[in-house]
Amino acid sequence: IYDLVALRLVVGTVSECYAALGIIHEKWPPLPGRIKDYIAMPKPNSYRSIHTTVIGPNEKIIELQIRTMEMHEENEHGVAAHWIYQQVRNGKEKSSSKKLTEDIKWVQQLKNWQKKYFGDKTDPDEFINSMKIDFFKDRIFVITPKGDVIDLPDEATPVDFAYQIHSEIGNSCVGAKINGQMAPLNHKLHSGDLVEILIQKNKKPVEDWLEFAKTSIARSHIKAALRAKTGTMRNIKPVKSEIKIVAEERMGLIKDFSTIIARSHINITNFYTQNTQSGRFTISRIECATTDKNRVEKTMTKIKKLKGVRDVSYRLLSS
Repeated sequence: IYDLVALRLVVGTVSECYAALGIIHEKWPPLPGRIKDYIAMPKPNSYRSIHTTVIGPNEKIIELQIRTMEMHEENEHGVAAHWIYQQVRNGKEKSSSKKLTEDIKWVQQLKNWQKKYFGDKTDPDEFINSMKIDFFKDRIFVITPKGDVIDLPDEATPVDFAYQIHSEIGNSCVGAKINGQMAPLNHKLHSGDLVEILIQKNKKPVEDWLEFAKTSIARSHIKAALRAKTGTMRNIKPVKSEIKIVAEERMGLIKDFSTIIARSHINITNFYTQNTQSGRFTISRIECATTDKNRVEKTMTKIKKLKGVRDVSYRLLSS
Protein backbone atom coordinates (compact mmCIF):
# COMPACT_ATOMS: atom_id res chain seq x y z
CA ILE A 1 0.00 0.00 0.00
CA TYR A 2 1.68 3.19 -1.22
CA ASP A 3 -0.89 5.86 -0.40
CA LEU A 4 -1.15 5.58 3.40
CA VAL A 5 0.47 9.01 3.42
CA ALA A 6 -0.39 11.22 0.44
CA LEU A 7 0.23 14.87 -0.34
CA ARG A 8 -1.39 17.01 -3.01
CA LEU A 9 0.63 19.90 -4.45
CA VAL A 10 -1.36 22.56 -6.33
CA VAL A 11 0.71 24.96 -8.46
CA GLY A 12 0.01 27.72 -10.96
CA THR A 13 0.95 26.31 -14.37
CA VAL A 14 1.68 23.06 -16.18
CA SER A 15 5.37 23.99 -16.38
CA GLU A 16 5.44 24.36 -12.61
CA CYS A 17 3.96 20.86 -12.27
CA TYR A 18 6.97 19.34 -14.03
CA ALA A 19 9.39 21.68 -12.23
CA ALA A 20 7.93 20.56 -8.90
CA LEU A 21 8.29 16.90 -9.95
CA GLY A 22 11.99 17.48 -10.65
CA ILE A 23 12.54 19.10 -7.26
CA ILE A 24 10.74 16.27 -5.47
CA HIS A 25 12.79 13.59 -7.21
CA GLU A 26 15.99 15.49 -6.47
CA LYS A 27 15.08 15.47 -2.79
CA TRP A 28 13.64 11.95 -2.49
CA PRO A 29 14.20 8.93 -4.79
CA PRO A 30 11.08 7.77 -6.69
CA LEU A 31 9.85 4.19 -6.73
CA PRO A 32 10.30 2.63 -10.20
CA GLY A 33 7.06 2.24 -12.13
CA ARG A 34 5.11 4.51 -9.78
CA ILE A 35 5.31 7.73 -11.83
CA LYS A 36 2.03 8.41 -13.66
CA ASP A 37 1.78 11.42 -15.98
CA TYR A 38 -1.95 11.99 -16.41
CA ILE A 39 -1.30 15.52 -17.68
CA ALA A 40 0.41 14.39 -20.90
CA MET A 41 -2.00 11.45 -21.18
CA PRO A 42 -5.24 12.11 -19.24
CA LYS A 43 -7.43 9.27 -18.05
CA PRO A 44 -10.54 8.45 -20.14
CA ASN A 45 -12.66 10.45 -17.66
CA SER A 46 -10.43 13.55 -18.30
CA TYR A 47 -8.67 13.28 -14.93
CA ARG A 48 -5.36 15.19 -15.06
CA SER A 49 -2.54 15.17 -12.53
CA ILE A 50 1.00 13.86 -12.02
CA HIS A 51 1.38 11.04 -9.51
CA THR A 52 4.68 9.94 -8.05
CA THR A 53 5.60 7.74 -5.11
CA VAL A 54 8.87 8.46 -3.31
CA ILE A 55 10.91 7.16 -0.42
CA GLY A 56 10.51 10.10 1.93
CA PRO A 57 11.91 11.02 5.37
CA ASN A 58 12.79 8.07 7.59
CA GLU A 59 12.45 5.85 4.48
CA LYS A 60 8.67 6.13 4.59
CA ILE A 61 6.68 5.71 1.37
CA ILE A 62 4.79 8.86 0.34
CA GLU A 63 2.54 9.42 -2.65
CA LEU A 64 2.39 12.90 -4.16
CA GLN A 65 -0.11 14.36 -6.61
CA ILE A 66 0.88 17.46 -8.55
CA ARG A 67 -1.63 19.56 -10.48
CA THR A 68 -2.74 23.09 -11.33
CA MET A 69 -5.73 24.76 -9.68
CA GLU A 70 -7.75 24.32 -12.88
CA MET A 71 -7.03 20.58 -12.89
CA HIS A 72 -7.85 20.40 -9.19
CA GLU A 73 -11.26 22.00 -9.71
CA GLU A 74 -12.06 19.71 -12.64
CA ASN A 75 -10.99 16.64 -10.69
CA GLU A 76 -12.95 17.71 -7.61
CA HIS A 77 -16.21 18.53 -9.35
CA GLY A 78 -16.02 16.27 -12.39
CA VAL A 79 -16.30 12.52 -12.89
CA ALA A 80 -13.14 11.63 -10.97
CA ALA A 81 -14.47 13.19 -7.76
CA HIS A 82 -17.42 10.80 -7.76
CA TRP A 83 -15.06 7.84 -7.36
CA ILE A 84 -11.99 9.22 -5.59
CA TYR A 85 -13.73 11.25 -2.89
CA GLN A 86 -16.94 9.26 -2.49
CA GLN A 87 -16.06 7.65 0.84
CA VAL A 88 -14.94 10.98 2.28
CA ARG A 89 -18.05 12.84 1.20
CA ASN A 90 -20.72 10.25 2.04
CA GLY A 91 -22.54 11.35 5.18
CA LYS A 92 -20.15 14.20 5.86
CA GLU A 93 -21.09 16.77 3.22
CA LYS A 94 -24.28 17.72 1.48
CA SER A 95 -24.00 17.44 -2.29
CA SER A 96 -23.94 20.83 -3.98
CA SER A 97 -26.16 21.52 -6.99
CA LYS A 98 -23.08 21.55 -9.21
CA LYS A 99 -21.95 18.20 -7.86
CA LEU A 100 -25.43 16.74 -8.34
CA THR A 101 -25.56 18.05 -11.91
CA GLU A 102 -22.21 16.44 -12.69
CA ASP A 103 -23.35 13.11 -11.21
CA ILE A 104 -26.52 13.13 -13.30
CA LYS A 105 -24.49 13.98 -16.41
CA TRP A 106 -22.16 11.04 -15.69
CA VAL A 107 -25.07 8.62 -15.36
CA GLN A 108 -26.55 9.94 -18.61
CA GLN A 109 -23.21 9.36 -20.35
CA LEU A 110 -23.23 5.74 -19.18
CA LYS A 111 -26.80 5.32 -20.40
CA ASN A 112 -25.98 6.75 -23.84
CA TRP A 113 -22.85 4.60 -24.09
CA GLN A 114 -24.79 1.47 -23.16
CA LYS A 115 -27.50 2.17 -25.73
CA LYS A 116 -24.99 2.98 -28.49
CA TYR A 117 -22.95 -0.21 -28.21
CA PHE A 118 -25.45 -2.73 -26.83
CA GLY A 119 -28.89 -1.54 -27.94
CA ASP A 120 -32.01 -2.28 -25.96
CA LYS A 121 -31.26 -5.97 -25.33
CA THR A 122 -28.31 -5.54 -23.00
CA ASP A 123 -27.32 -8.42 -20.76
CA PRO A 124 -26.59 -6.70 -17.39
CA ASP A 125 -23.64 -8.99 -16.68
CA GLU A 126 -22.14 -8.32 -20.11
CA PHE A 127 -22.58 -4.59 -19.62
CA ILE A 128 -20.86 -4.62 -16.20
CA ASN A 129 -17.96 -6.73 -17.53
CA SER A 130 -17.52 -4.30 -20.43
CA MET A 131 -17.49 -1.38 -18.00
CA LYS A 132 -14.77 -3.06 -15.96
CA ILE A 133 -12.61 -3.42 -19.06
CA ASP A 134 -13.27 -0.12 -20.82
CA PHE A 135 -13.27 2.25 -17.84
CA PHE A 136 -11.72 0.68 -14.76
CA LYS A 137 -8.92 -1.50 -16.07
CA ASP A 138 -5.34 -0.27 -16.43
CA ARG A 139 -4.87 1.75 -19.60
CA ILE A 140 -2.21 1.69 -22.31
CA PHE A 141 -1.45 4.35 -24.92
CA VAL A 142 -0.44 3.32 -28.44
CA ILE A 143 0.41 5.52 -31.41
CA THR A 144 -0.89 5.67 -34.99
CA PRO A 145 1.49 6.19 -37.95
CA LYS A 146 0.33 9.84 -37.99
CA GLY A 147 1.35 10.33 -34.36
CA ASP A 148 -2.11 10.25 -32.78
CA VAL A 149 -2.35 8.61 -29.34
CA ILE A 150 -5.04 5.95 -28.88
CA ASP A 151 -6.19 5.06 -25.36
CA LEU A 152 -6.95 1.34 -24.83
CA PRO A 153 -7.36 -1.05 -21.90
CA ASP A 154 -4.46 -3.22 -20.83
CA GLU A 155 -4.00 -6.40 -22.95
CA ALA A 156 -5.77 -4.80 -25.93
CA THR A 157 -4.89 -6.15 -29.39
CA PRO A 158 -4.56 -4.70 -32.91
CA VAL A 159 -8.23 -5.59 -33.45
CA ASP A 160 -9.23 -3.30 -30.57
CA PHE A 161 -6.94 -0.62 -31.98
CA ALA A 162 -8.47 -0.94 -35.47
CA TYR A 163 -12.04 -0.60 -34.24
CA GLN A 164 -11.04 2.37 -32.10
CA ILE A 165 -9.92 4.11 -35.31
CA HIS A 166 -13.02 3.22 -37.37
CA SER A 167 -15.46 0.34 -37.62
CA GLU A 168 -14.65 -0.26 -41.31
CA ILE A 169 -10.93 -0.49 -40.55
CA GLY A 170 -11.73 -3.02 -37.84
CA ASN A 171 -13.98 -5.10 -40.09
CA SER A 172 -11.41 -5.25 -42.89
CA CYS A 173 -8.17 -5.67 -40.93
CA VAL A 174 -5.99 -8.66 -41.85
CA GLY A 175 -2.79 -7.95 -39.94
CA ALA A 176 -0.72 -5.35 -38.14
CA LYS A 177 2.75 -3.86 -38.06
CA ILE A 178 3.90 -3.04 -34.55
CA ASN A 179 7.02 -0.89 -34.30
CA GLY A 180 7.77 -1.81 -37.91
CA GLN A 181 7.42 -5.58 -37.38
CA MET A 182 4.60 -7.83 -38.58
CA ALA A 183 2.43 -9.14 -35.76
CA PRO A 184 -0.72 -11.31 -35.55
CA LEU A 185 -4.07 -9.78 -34.68
CA ASN A 186 -4.08 -11.41 -31.23
CA HIS A 187 -0.79 -9.74 -30.22
CA LYS A 188 -1.03 -7.88 -26.88
CA LEU A 189 -0.15 -4.20 -27.29
CA HIS A 190 1.97 -2.18 -24.88
CA SER A 191 2.18 1.51 -24.13
CA GLY A 192 4.32 3.34 -26.69
CA ASP A 193 3.78 0.81 -29.50
CA LEU A 194 3.54 2.30 -33.00
CA VAL A 195 0.71 0.41 -34.69
CA GLU A 196 -0.22 0.24 -38.37
CA ILE A 197 -3.24 -1.80 -39.47
CA LEU A 198 -3.17 -3.77 -42.73
CA ILE A 199 -6.58 -4.02 -44.39
CA GLN A 200 -8.11 -5.96 -47.26
CA LYS A 201 -11.16 -4.95 -49.25
CA ASN A 202 -14.28 -7.04 -48.58
CA LYS A 203 -12.65 -8.72 -45.57
CA LYS A 204 -15.06 -9.57 -42.75
CA PRO A 205 -14.52 -10.37 -39.05
CA VAL A 206 -14.31 -13.99 -37.94
CA GLU A 207 -15.63 -15.55 -34.74
CA ASP A 208 -12.10 -16.26 -33.47
CA TRP A 209 -11.59 -12.52 -32.95
CA LEU A 210 -13.98 -12.63 -29.99
CA GLU A 211 -11.44 -14.76 -28.12
CA PHE A 212 -8.92 -11.90 -27.91
CA ALA A 213 -10.85 -8.67 -28.56
CA LYS A 214 -11.00 -6.73 -25.27
CA THR A 215 -12.98 -3.53 -25.82
CA SER A 216 -16.76 -3.51 -25.93
CA ILE A 217 -16.63 -1.40 -29.11
CA ALA A 218 -14.66 -4.08 -30.94
CA ARG A 219 -16.74 -6.96 -29.59
CA SER A 220 -20.07 -5.31 -30.44
CA HIS A 221 -18.97 -4.57 -34.04
CA ILE A 222 -17.62 -8.12 -34.47
CA LYS A 223 -20.86 -9.66 -33.20
CA ALA A 224 -22.92 -7.39 -35.44
CA ALA A 225 -20.84 -8.37 -38.48
CA LEU A 226 -21.12 -12.06 -37.62
CA ARG A 227 -24.90 -11.80 -37.24
CA ALA A 228 -25.15 -10.07 -40.61
CA LYS A 229 -22.90 -12.67 -42.20
CA THR A 230 -24.95 -15.54 -40.74
CA GLY A 231 -28.13 -14.01 -42.08
CA THR A 232 -26.83 -13.81 -45.65
CA MET A 233 -24.80 -17.02 -45.65
CA ARG A 234 -27.18 -19.33 -43.76
CA ASN A 235 -28.11 -21.41 -46.81
CA ILE A 236 -24.71 -21.34 -48.50
CA LYS A 237 -22.57 -24.37 -47.78
CA PRO A 238 -18.75 -23.97 -47.65
CA VAL A 239 -16.95 -25.87 -50.41
CA LYS A 240 -13.27 -25.04 -49.80
CA SER A 241 -10.81 -23.51 -47.35
CA GLU A 242 -8.38 -20.62 -47.50
CA ILE A 243 -5.16 -20.78 -45.50
CA LYS A 244 -3.50 -17.43 -44.80
CA ILE A 245 0.23 -17.39 -43.91
CA VAL A 246 2.29 -14.41 -42.73
CA ALA A 247 6.01 -15.18 -43.02
CA GLU A 248 9.42 -13.61 -43.52
CA GLU A 249 10.45 -13.33 -47.18
CA ARG A 250 13.01 -16.00 -48.14
CA MET A 251 13.96 -18.35 -50.96
CA GLY A 252 11.98 -21.60 -51.15
CA LEU A 253 9.13 -20.34 -48.97
CA ILE A 254 6.33 -21.11 -51.45
CA LYS A 255 7.81 -24.53 -52.20
CA ASP A 256 7.79 -25.40 -48.49
CA PHE A 257 4.13 -24.42 -48.16
CA SER A 258 3.14 -26.42 -51.23
CA THR A 259 5.06 -29.52 -50.12
CA ILE A 260 3.37 -29.66 -46.71
CA ILE A 261 -0.10 -29.19 -48.20
CA ALA A 262 0.51 -31.83 -50.87
CA ARG A 263 1.74 -34.33 -48.28
CA SER A 264 -1.48 -33.70 -46.35
CA HIS A 265 -3.38 -34.90 -49.46
CA ILE A 266 -5.03 -31.52 -49.96
CA ASN A 267 -5.48 -30.14 -53.47
CA ILE A 268 -4.51 -26.49 -54.03
CA THR A 269 -7.05 -24.67 -56.24
CA ASN A 270 -5.58 -21.17 -56.05
CA PHE A 271 -2.47 -19.53 -54.66
CA TYR A 272 -1.55 -15.86 -54.43
CA THR A 273 0.85 -13.85 -52.35
CA GLN A 274 1.70 -10.23 -51.66
CA ASN A 275 4.59 -8.42 -50.04
CA THR A 276 4.11 -6.02 -47.15
CA GLN A 277 5.20 -2.41 -47.53
CA SER A 278 8.53 -3.11 -45.87
CA GLY A 279 9.23 -6.02 -48.22
CA ARG A 280 10.42 -8.19 -45.34
CA PHE A 281 7.23 -10.24 -45.05
CA THR A 282 4.76 -11.91 -47.38
CA ILE A 283 1.08 -12.63 -46.88
CA SER A 284 0.19 -15.83 -48.75
CA ARG A 285 -3.36 -17.05 -49.34
CA ILE A 286 -3.80 -20.66 -50.43
CA GLU A 287 -7.25 -21.92 -51.47
CA CYS A 288 -7.69 -25.66 -50.92
CA ALA A 289 -10.37 -28.06 -52.13
CA THR A 290 -11.38 -29.27 -48.67
CA THR A 291 -13.60 -28.30 -45.75
CA ASP A 292 -12.16 -30.98 -43.45
CA LYS A 293 -11.43 -28.89 -40.34
CA ASN A 294 -9.16 -31.48 -38.69
CA ARG A 295 -7.06 -31.97 -41.82
CA VAL A 296 -6.64 -28.23 -42.36
CA GLU A 297 -5.68 -27.62 -38.72
CA LYS A 298 -3.09 -30.42 -38.78
CA THR A 299 -1.64 -28.88 -41.95
CA MET A 300 -1.50 -25.45 -40.29
CA THR A 301 0.38 -26.93 -37.31
CA LYS A 302 3.08 -28.22 -39.68
CA ILE A 303 3.28 -24.88 -41.52
CA LYS A 304 3.75 -23.00 -38.23
CA LYS A 305 6.96 -24.94 -37.64
CA LEU A 306 8.57 -23.63 -40.84
CA LYS A 307 11.37 -21.10 -40.55
CA GLY A 308 10.15 -17.50 -40.57
CA VAL A 309 6.42 -18.20 -40.27
CA ARG A 310 4.79 -15.63 -37.97
CA ASP A 311 1.07 -16.44 -38.19
CA VAL A 312 -1.23 -19.01 -39.80
CA SER A 313 -5.03 -18.89 -39.97
CA TYR A 314 -7.80 -20.27 -42.15
CA ARG A 315 -11.45 -19.76 -43.08
CA LEU A 316 -14.06 -21.69 -44.98
CA LEU A 317 -15.17 -20.40 -48.38
CA SER A 318 -18.49 -20.88 -50.12
CA SER A 319 -17.19 -20.38 -53.63
